[in-house]
Amino acid sequence: METSHPRASTPARAGDPDRHLERQRPRARTRARHLRRGSLSLLAVGLLISGCSSASSSTDVVMDELPRATPKELASYYGQKLRWRGCGVPGFQCATMKAPLDYDKPDAGDVKLAVSRKRATGGSKAGTEAGAKAEGRLGSLLVNPGGPGGSAVGYLQSFAALGYPEKVRARYDMVAVDPRGVARSEPVTCLDDREMSAYTQTDTTPDDRRETGQLAASYKKFAAGCEKRSGKLLGHVSTVEAARDMDILRAALGDKKLTYVGASYGTFLGATYAGLFPDRVGRLVLDGAMDPSLPARRMNRDQTAGFETAFQSFAKDCVRQPDCPLGTKNAADAGKRLKGFFADLDRAPLSVGDTGPADGRKLGEALATTGVIAAMYDETSWPQLRDALAAAMKDKDGSMLLALSDSYYERDGDGSYSNLMFANTAVNCLDLPPSFTSPEDVRKALPDFEKASPVFGEGLAWSALNCTYWPTKATGKPHRIEAEGADPIMVVGTTRDPATPYRWAKALAAQLTSARLLTYEGDGHTAYGRGSRCVDETINTYLLTGRAPKNAKRCT
Repeated sequence: METSHPRASTPARAGDPDRHLERQRPRARTRARHLRRGSLSLLAVGLLISGCSSASSSTDVVMDELPRATPKELASYYGQKLRWRGCGVPGFQCATMKAPLDYDKPDAGDVKLAVSRKRATGGSKAGTEAGAKAEGRLGSLLVNPGGPGGSAVGYLQSFAALGYPEKVRARYDMVAVDPRGVARSEPVTCLDDREMSAYTQTDTTPDDRRETGQLAASYKKFAAGCEKRSGKLLGHVSTVEAARDMDILRAALGDKKLTYVGASYGTFLGATYAGLFPDRVGRLVLDGAMDPSLPARRMNRDQTAGFETAFQSFAKDCVRQPDCPLGTKNAADAGKRLKGFFADLDRAPLSVGDTGPADGRKLGEALATTGVIAAMYDETSWPQLRDALAAAMKDKDGSMLLALSDSYYERDGDGSYSNLMFANTAVNCLDLPPSFTSPEDVRKALPDFEKASPVFGEGLAWSALNCTYWPTKATGKPHRIEAEGADPIMVVGTTRDPATPYRWAKALAAQLTSARLLTYEGDGHTAYGRGSRCVDETINTYLLTGRAPKNAKRCT
């Protein structure tokens, strides 16, 4: 989910990102982190207009590709040699890559980006299993888990380099770069840990003018903190700039074309790369696709509807269980019960026991909503959510729901936060003009959001107010990406995906001239590596041989 609530950690910005990487082993995070855009993510990266065709576009503006010749003022960046070294994680190498802070003014300074890789494991068996004719190394496979704000380096080291199929790892060097402003790459910072804890508890369903003012003040404080701590960087963390950084990395790795797997927001990053450099597109997998043609408000509303779809699936499963804390009647009744529970927490937050530093936290409506939404990303989390709701609703113990919320915000047991939500907001607010211009604007839109989701609509609408107070004006706008001339691109959509609604995948596939749409009929966020043999074999064959389905393909 993309929330307007960032979290506050204050990671060190000074020094070599690789040395910072050596000090901190990657935190293992849930798949719920794949996407956050514009608001509560897009829940922000965090959030469509109902009745709109899934393949339709809201704009006729098409992204222009960049000149194919490397500008002379960027030659030194494209010609740099990466100095690989150990980084404290067995089997991995790390390096620092330089990119211009401002591509329009390359002499205005650099940003240092943290890069990590795990070399191809080798072996011929892996290649022939997928029908590959050639054995040996195929090049580099760049991975990005989404966000915006998710650490690609952490994802690589904690999951991808071991979790991807052995036959893929045998043929590719697995590579990741933390995008500018993220984790180890000069991270955006906004609040300290205490301030962030307070921010995550801010009431996002204001009942009156006073509470509305408190919510607006919270967003303003967050924005002011970002400007104070990361001012120069805030205007240069856009997705376009991150995509251009990836092309420098491609050149530094010695690859003629980019091979890439991006999940969630990572699909927007990958599609942007294709739009800018269609002639350098190799094998691109865009899993849990986003639609770049949508304005922020429509995107937020679409995601709101997506979480409602996911909740309905959860509720239908829950009411079949004799001990479902939301009752055993039907999904509609379960939704009403959950909404009532949130209202109770708004009036009287629950105790959470010993959850870390003595910061006085309780489980209020905001944290409980985040906890429920976090569990929507993966259906394997449903049993945990049922237990957490039972503990909170029956035993008045909010600790389990709080733990789900903390995992979403990447809050550790010592009370520290990663910079995920800081970077998330910074990227989202730069990529698109804000969803709303004022609190009054939100109030007018509430019926539309509540129609999209009776359970989450109100809170997600107010969460989209965060970019209204952002100190840096948006540099991006809605646009279509066609990438004329690119090699076949695999676009993947899940029919009941909560965070990237399936219609987005259909829309992106309709825009990209060389797209092949792969549909997974199922629940959860993204499809690759989630248990569908059909999905995995299709993507693995594409990565290893370049063969994509000639027509749209559906998997279960």
